[in-house]
Amino acid sequence: MAILYSLVARGSVVLAEFSTTSTNASAIARQILEKIPGNDDSHVSYSQDRYIFHVKRTDGLTVLCMADETAGRRIPFAFLEDVHGRFAKTYGRAVHTALAYAMNDEFSRVLNQQMEYYSNDPNADRINRLKGEMSQVRNVMIDNIDKVLERGDRLELLVDKTANMQGNTFRFRKQTRRFKNTLWWRNVKLTIALIILILVVIYVVLVFVCHGVTLPSCIG
Repeated sequence: MAILYSLVARGSVVLAEFSTTSTNASAIARQILEKIPGNDDSHVSYSQDRYIFHVKRTDGLTVLCMADETAGRRIPFAFLEDVHGRFAKTYGRAVHTALAYAMNDEFSRVLNQQMEYYSNDPNADRINRLKGEMSQVRNVMIDNIDKVLERGDRLELLVDKTANMQGNTFRFRKQTRRFKNTLWWRNVKLTIALIILILVVIYVVLVFVCHGVTLPSCIG
């Protein structure tokens, strides 16, 4: 899966989060939240090993996700933009006073759904290609995480690769079932078309036969 972890926070107060695999990304994400400089709106990315933490902060609300480096920038930031909009629309002014994890029970399911969508559905990237790359994303530089975290403070990122592989296996099986269903429907359509063709041929033959004999004989 391209996006493995995500959260929504106000400052350093996490309001909701979700992870698709066993990882300590949550601890590293909290370090990043505490170290991001200033209070202005921003789009930043920090790399660690083969993974990148993408951060979008707008109107005091921060959305963060950890994605595989192969995901690039467009998909993760489209995910962050989507999640930010959904969260702000759902909770409105409540985000400014909510306690830690106040929205987690409800919104973690939304994070899970959108992570699945942006990681696996080809339409997610196709739609964003049609919209065009967001200008602020195009200018985002990917810095090493050491830029915000001191080496002595930085935690080693741990990701359960077995769980990740299981996710890949699940997607493969899902794609296989979809392919089999496509073939099945294609065979059904071909069978129906063949039956219709045979009926048409039989009808045409009967018409010619009927034209060659008397009407009573045709009826009989």
